[in-house]
Amino acid sequence: MRAEDLLPHRPPFLFITEVLEVAPGQSATGTWHLTGDEAFFAGHFPGRPTLPGVLMVESLAQLGGVAVLADPAYAGKLPLFGGIERARFRRQVIPGDILELEVALTRMSARAGKGTGRATVNGELACEADLLFVLVDAVA
Repeated sequence: MRAEDLLPHRPPFLFITEVLEVAPGQSATGTWHLTGDEAFFAGHFPGRPTLPGVLMVESLAQLGGVAVLADPAYAGKLPLFGGIERARFRRQVIPGDILELEVALTRMSARAGKGTGRATVNGELACEADLLFVLVDAVA
């Protein structure tokens, strides 16, 4: 499955290269391959390109969106950030790294949900966060 099959996100704001596994409404795993060609590396930081932490959290949220939208119960919905809790950044992520993503949904209702995400590089923790989201109609 491709992230684009479920998410409305498109480059340059799609931060999932591969969706590896999905348990609809429960969890998902995937990757983001950082090539170094991404525009943000040029300015963050010149001479020491580093993936911004907020984009790591966004990639986890996008993968969580895949898990939500793979569940037919949420067809026609769009998960939007409601909050980010306990976000921690443990490792610098640089061009050439493959960010390994995993998200587990811990609470779901018809209008909102909560999940927890982890991003690693070569098994080393780069980021973890609790994600809160609200569900809105995909088309206004």
